[in-house]
Amino acid sequence: MTKKDMIVAGVMSGTSADGINVALVRISGHSNTPFQLLGHAEYSYPKRVRAAVLAAMNASRASVADLARLNFLLGELYSDAVLATERQFRLKADLVGCHGQTLYHQGEPRRFLGRKLAATWQTGEAAIIAARVGAPVVSDFRPADVAAGGKGAPLVPFLDYMLFRDSQVGRIVQNIGGIANLTAIPAGAAAHNVIAFDTGPGNMVIDAVTENLFGKAFDRGGRIAASGKVLDKVVHAMLRRDFFRKAPPKTAGREEFGREFVRDFLRSCRRCRRQDVVATATALTARSIADAVRRLTAPNSRPARQLTFHEMILSGGGAKNSALVAMLTSELAPLGLRLRFSDEFGLPSAAKEAVAFAVLAYETWHRRASNVPSATGAKRAAVLGKISYP
Repeated sequence: MTKKDMIVAGVMSGTSADGINVALVRISGHSNTPFQLLGHAEYSYPKRVRAAVLAAMNASRASVADLARLNFLLGELYSDAVLATERQFRLKADLVGCHGQTLYHQGEPRRFLGRKLAATWQTGEAAIIAARVGAPVVSDFRPADVAAGGKGAPLVPFLDYMLFRDSQVGRIVQNIGGIANLTAIPAGAAAHNVIAFDTGPGNMVIDAVTENLFGKAFDRGGRIAASGKVLDKVVHAMLRRDFFRKAPPKTAGREEFGREFVRDFLRSCRRCRRQDVVATATALTARSIADAVRRLTAPNSRPARQLTFHEMILSGGGAKNSALVAMLTSELAPLGLRLRFSDEFGLPSAAKEAVAFAVLAYETWHRRASNVPSATGAKRAAVLGKISYP
């Protein structure tokens, strides 16, 4: 490898809190190919750990001692995941980029103790990872964007623009993790013309409803949803909520679509068949994505300026949900969008976010800014993250 070539381990655990994704990526400073995915692995959280993470997310009350212990425990689990992936692919990482587990994200400034501020918190002790893995770790990516006046999310548009921009084809890159987020890249666009924002729930509401009604962590392959009937009135009512009507830039998390939202959703579906409730939660994700695209491309849409998009590139865990993909395909057809998958571009859908944080870590290591201000609303470009050394 040249001096600027590095093997970077990207580590991602999303708002679904289902586990850890690790991607080993070779990144070159002297190549037309910006990166090469060398290996990818997924590790589920132990059940008790997942329960602790979900309990801590957006909690109104929590034990400081337990939160401190969770921080160090996740550092150990992230370390184990990186080391296991290195052994599996017989590689050694020169650098680690770890997103951490989001416990709280408030992109909009709110008043607190006399001052108006935004806040974000990703946990998972990077010093532990650096010590165990024996490589520097870039972590805590979001606060630098918040400090620059942004919402701290989405950050993946940096990778989306790098990988999916095209001189002739306008593309919407749609990730469906716990939260669903899109990156709109007009044909021939410069980076400052990229539009990105969270569209609403991805798998988060589907998973919560499935666990509540069927005792399963998620609807594998969308089989339950496929056996149900969508309750259109419930979907329409949910889409009238403020978040969906708000113009971008905007970001969401469990604060918007967690316990309280799921409780209201289930109350709206009371006395309905369980399969219909899961189908309705799945339809909410599909229609909220399609609605976001409609607003983005409407002739009177200020950010779109009547831009034309030809393809939607799908990634994230939601890409494995056949019922969700079928609903989304149906919703996009009238918009003239062809649905494709990131796998077609050499990037497995489940690996994308882990790869993104490997790339962001590489940029930070070289002291280069990697937020996209047009996506986050930041006033300036910012070098993201904090570095921990072994």
